[in-house]
Amino acid sequence: MEESRDRSGPASLAENQIINTRTGQGSALNETDWMDNASFDKTIEALTLISAAITSDQFIEDVLRLIVIVTAEAMNSQVCSLWLLDEKNQTLTIRATQSINRDYLKKRALKVGEGVVGFVVQENRPYLCQNVLQDRRFKEKELAKNMGLVSMLSVPMSVRDRVIGVINCFTSVPHDFTEVEVNLLTTVANQAAVAIYNTELIVKTQVIREELEARKLIERAKDVLINRRRMNGEQAFRWIQRRAMDSRKSMREVAEAVLLADEFDSGHGSAHPS
Repeated sequence: MEESRDRSGPASLAENQIINTRTGQGSALNETDWMDNASFDKTIEALTLISAAITSDQFIEDVLRLIVIVTAEAMNSQVCSLWLLDEKNQTLTIRATQSINRDYLKKRALKVGEGVVGFVVQENRPYLCQNVLQDRRFKEKELAKNMGLVSMLSVPMSVRDRVIGVINCFTSVPHDFTEVEVNLLTTVANQAAVAIYNTELIVKTQVIREELEARKLIERAKDVLINRRRMNGEQAFRWIQRRAMDSRKSMREVAEAVLLADEFDSGHGSAHPS
């Protein structure tokens, strides 16, 4: 029989409405085990490494892989995986994991609301499960059985009130995840979310910059065509557009060629772009 309940308390992470499902016997690990000095030191080390990676100039794929490796170590997890949300298609796919299991690495997707991962994104709150094989929401029971996965903690990756993905941790023995562990994984998830968000901003900024530069080049090329070929603005634009389509190049590339030809012609004659 599956039992679900929320943990609540004024200073606990259950203010985020943690969902906790327990389907097995007592935990193989307990709060004392987790809070010993070695585990505390491991937690601090993990958060330090992750913070350093996020502020570094590493590629985002390298940062995310470091996050799952370090998190798996800190959480004593057999598998740690990071799923990202495609907001347009409303589907989630694995972006990083430290697992080398071929079946686990196979490309697959879950829709928002589907399975534990989709449910966590939809509800924007952590989900705890002591036995994935007996959990009604967990979809990949055969895979979990083959890999020996038992307990699971899944938390949303949130930034600026926006859920962009999920981080999962699996153990190979029955385990009641503690509030400390939930807090740790939530911190890691939110750090990962910030790293991804910042990368998206950089990419978007670069795209906008390139679009503006392209527009400026096209406008300059139009002026050349207007002056040299006695075209109006619309005709010059259509000429560049048609040349781009015929040559299978971008309008920016055609505009650059027009400008280069004009620069060459200015010093060597009066030939016109044809």
